[in-house]
Amino acid sequence: MKVLLINGSPHKNGNTFKSLQIVEAVLEKHAIATTMFQLGTDKVRGCIGCDSCAQTHRCVYQDDLCNPLIEAIVKADGIIVGSPVYFAGPNGALCALLDRVFYAACNNGNLFAHKPAAAVVNCYRAGATAALDRLNKYFTIAEMLVVSSNYWNLIVDADSNRVEKDAFGRETLEQLANNMVWTLGKLANPSAA
Repeated sequence: MKVLLINGSPHKNGNTFKSLQIVEAVLEKHAIATTMFQLGTDKVRGCIGCDSCAQTHRCVYQDDLCNPLIEAIVKADGIIVGSPVYFAGPNGALCALLDRVFYAACNNGNLFAHKPAAAVVNCYRAGATAALDRLNKYFTIAEMLVVSSNYWNLIVDADSNRVEKDAFGRETLEQLANNMVWTLGKLANPSAA
């Protein structure tokens, strides 16, 4: 089994990446392979509503990360999207990309239905639950199974070392990973105890 980890931060090794690494360590401990998909700082287009994707489930634009991300999600058994919180929402470039990815994948059919998905966010002080809500809406409209934890999937990262210091946030993300493992196991073998 494989889980796609989407780093929706422009910073390759920043706090969002560190949060996803917490999840990744637990998944790999349970023999779940992971792949990291990096948003980075490359150009991301917004949707133009042309509806070309209704026939192909791919975006008409071939010059950014949209179609490669669709392919990566299709190949994965589950996904976890990570984002920093900007103004009580996820990274705008990530949202522009996910708008197109989910519109194309779910327009006239649904490529992602029943895959487990989760969101993880990093915030300075507030806005995390609004950002999680926005990301979870992509999953629910796509008929994906939203995997939760024992609290909201967030870490407070007031500085570059805060991820390491947020023990409760770490526990929450580890539980999220354990719940993803359980969900993947149930989907692979529904009759297992």
